[in-house]
Amino acid sequence: MFRFANIEMLWLGMTIPVFIAGYIMMTRRKRRQLEAFGDKELVEQLMPNASHVRPAVKFGIVMVALALLVIAAARPQFGQSEHKEKRQGIEAIVALDISNSMMAEDVAPNRLDRAKQMLSKLMDNMVNDKVGLVVFAGDAFVQLPITCDYVSAKMFLNTIKPELIKTQGTAIGQALNTSIRCFGATNGQDESRTVADASRAIILITDGENHEDDAVAVAKRAKEAGIQVLVVGIGKPEGSPIPVPGTNRFIKDRSGNVVVSKLNEDMCREIAQAGGGIYVRCDNTNTATRAIQKELDKMATQEIETQVFTDYNEQFQSFALIALLLLVIDYFIFNRKNKSLSRLDIFGEK
Repeated sequence: MFRFANIEMLWLGMTIPVFIAGYIMMTRRKRRQLEAFGDKELVEQLMPNASHVRPAVKFGIVMVALALLVIAAARPQFGQSEHKEKRQGIEAIVALDISNSMMAEDVAPNRLDRAKQMLSKLMDNMVNDKVGLVVFAGDAFVQLPITCDYVSAKMFLNTIKPELIKTQGTAIGQALNTSIRCFGATNGQDESRTVADASRAIILITDGENHEDDAVAVAKRAKEAGIQVLVVGIGKPEGSPIPVPGTNRFIKDRSGNVVVSKLNEDMCREIAQAGGGIYVRCDNTNTATRAIQKELDKMATQEIETQVFTDYNEQFQSFALIALLLLVIDYFIFNRKNKSLSRLDIFGEK
């Protein structure tokens, strides 16, 4: 199988016809100038070492070299090579609660920012792992598909804010369902995996105020699919009011009372137990980060099944070497006839 890895570089080849057209125009112009100067035979006698063929040959060599360099830049690849690779790591989906209650400031600077700080530290320790990001409130959607690009993951993490989801609430069950789908398996019978099933995890970060669905039942399904659910409860059980962004006021209910958002640790523990994982509470220390990292390290000691990768063999080196050789030849070809080499009659000019 043949392909160009950087096929867009072939557009550079469009410059070759431009150079050829320019060369033809310049050659015709020089010929007219010589004809205007005097008799053609007499002018040629005055320039015995001038060559009509050599400049054309040199130009042709340069154009062929340029074409070869364009092809080399497009990275032609041919054939396939297969190799097997084993790695130790995990695939983790982070389900992050971004409902308004996550703006409560019972942890500094607030629940959401504290969760983002924690996740950033976890990503810093990832090496062979893959990570994805699901955000949820009253609805859930995939913010970042599972990837090993931690730079992009942290970039997406920094852009998260409650305004991303207009539907308010805390649909933990829906978030877990969305996270399960990110792995590409919903029934625990993904035939492309064997041991790898034990190396998948959902890291759920929430204050546990679930009002939308049966999150415990979904966590059980995740466990049956070989996905461990780790729950991080963020906030304090005694709760905290939710500030209104940009003001000094707090969110109130319909009766005019200040809404106090409390960490529902019982719900968090139930979800973790149903999902075969652990529950930890995140406060202003790094205790939760260390606990989750320890759990992930345990999972990473299990070897993910051998994966087969298909690579293309690079062929650009041959084109580049031929182009270099042509440029070297062009360097040693003179525009004028060389007396010492004229007897060879390489260009048939006698």
